[in-house]
Parts: sequence; C-alpha cells; structure tokens
Amino acid sequence: MHITALAGGVGGARFLRGLLGHLRRRPELSGARLSVIGNTGDDITLHGLRICPDLDTLLYTLGGGVHEAQGWGRAEETHAVAAELARLGAMPQWFTLGDKDVATHIYRSQLLAQGMPLSAVVERLAVRWGLPERGVTLLPMTDTPVETHVVVPGGDDEAAGAQERAIHFQEWWVRHQASLPARRFVVAGLDRAVPAPGVLEALRSADVVLLPPSNPVVSIGIILGVPGLRDALRGARAPVVGVSPLVAGRPVRGHADVCLSSIGVDVTSSAVAGLYSDFLDGWLVDEDDPMAATSTLRVVHRPLLLSSPPASADLAGAALDLALDLRAGRVTA
Repeated sequence: MHITALAGGVGGARFLRGLLGHLRRRPELSGARLSVIGNTGDDITLHGLRICPDLDTLLYTLGGGVHEAQGWGRAEETHAVAAELARLGAMPQWFTLGDKDVATHIYRSQLLAQGMPLSAVVERLAVRWGLPERGVTLLPMTDTPVETHVVVPGGDDEAAGAQERAIHFQEWWVRHQASLPARRFVVAGLDRAVPAPGVLEALRSADVVLLPPSNPVVSIGIILGVPGLRDALRGARAPVVGVSPLVAGRPVRGHADVCLSSIGVDVTSSAVAGLYSDFLDGWLVDEDDPMAATSTLRVVHRPLLLSSPPASADLAGAALDLALDLRAGRVTA
C-alpha cells in the first residue's frame, strides 16, 4: 500500500509519526510506503543559511530526534552559536537557532550553493535520519524557492491610513506571534513553481491520500498553490481524507484561526473542509463538533488531540481506516 500525505510542521509531523506507529500495529500493512509532501512556503534565509522549518520538523520528528516539548528543533540542543551571534549584534535575534540545527542549515546551504536541487538535499537529509528504513519518502512540494509574506499595516495604528508593508511569514509568526493584523498572504515565487520530482507521481500512484491537521492556510494551502498539484489531487484515484485542525473552534496549536480570519474564512471545521471541497472525500472532526456529513463528504467524529504518541497513532489509524473504507467502496462500486 502507498499512502501519500501533505504536511506542514508540528501537527503534521506528530500525526505522521502516529501513522507509522499505527502501521506497526497492523501486520497486514507492514509493507506500506509513506510519501510525505512537505510545505516549503515558510522557508527563510537567515545569517546566510537556508532554513526549511517544516521540512526539518518532519525530518527530526519522523527520525526520532525532535525536541518533544517544543515539537520542533533538536532534542538535547545547545545554543552557543546563537549566544555568540547576539554578542556580535548579528540580526535578526528573534529567530533562535540551536547548534545541532545550525549544522543542518550549513549542510543544506552548502549543497544548494553547489547547484543541488532542494529535493536532492532533502533526500540526503532523510537518509541521515533513517526515513527510508522506515518506509518514508520526504518530498519538498517544489524545488523552486518560495517564501510566504504577510501584508500588515504600515504603521503602529491600523486606522492611520492605507499604508502597508510586507514582512516574512516567520517574522509575523515567531517575532510577532501573529499579533499584527494580516491583510493578506503573498507567496513570492509560487506562480513560477513546479512540483518537485516525485510529487505528482506520489499523488497519482497513492492508494490513500491523507491531510494531517496542518494549518489550512499557510501549510496545506501553500502546498495546494503549487501549479498542477491541486489538479493532481482532483484526478487522483485514491480517496482523500483530512483531519480538522480545530477543536472547539480553536486550533490545537499555532494561529490557524488568525490565518483563516485573515482570508475571510470562518473558523469552523466545515469552513476548513470547504477549502478542500473539490477533492476531499472524508473528514475527521472533534467528537463535539456539530459538523454533519453531506452527500459527497463522509464525516467522522472522534478526539483530535495529538497529546501523546499513542493518541496520535489512534487518530492516524482512524483517518486511515476511513480512507480504506472509502477506497473499498470505490473498488466495489
């Protein structure tokens, strides 16, 4: 069996780690392969180094080296480099890099400078973290450099006038904690991006496609913005099952509610599902969510919190079971 997933950072990584745990419980699925299409829209260059936060979170989490309490970064990390950069007055200082993490960024930046495409760099990093041994192929959504920017008011007072400025998504997310009003999101380079090698094939050959509970605007939404990728999902033979990122009308983590409001979408599981309505077949929502099934969408209610590896495995298993059920229905129809 071939499972393909679209994923952002922490939520997507924890869900997929749970999926691997669930597959180990199922001997009949022991040979399953997992292809993960990772978001690169929040990539950024700092201190001369190319940083890929979502891809690195996927690598560290699926490879067993993530800082569990944070959900990102390396376990048992130190920060000597960041401290020395601060003493030197190097800017910016709102994005702190751990020493082990810096090694990843140096290695990636060296290979990119030599002309190696990002997908080939990710393949090398995946080997370092043992992903192929776990049956996992990690694919960046595109080799084209893309960066998400957030258009915010130009001054301290939003009502002062129509002036506005664009800041990198990471500055808005990390430095400002999404507190600045976001007028819109602009993804530089996305219009000329093409799917990275293996991405379209991963969708076309999949038996099941899963959408983990990643941010629907700045993670899954950016992946879907790569030209040709959404069309591939529409034409995929596999059922597509997603997991709502909302519990009681709030995101489990992060600022998905702020992102949804910024693009004029209600902060509800139903509205999020609507963003995927042209290809979504199944949708997992929280057990107390009022959303009901429709003639074209199966809805399953269950706890959504990724509170532990076992809980993540249970949730991933529920999503996979729904997808397999939908697939069986297609085959017998």
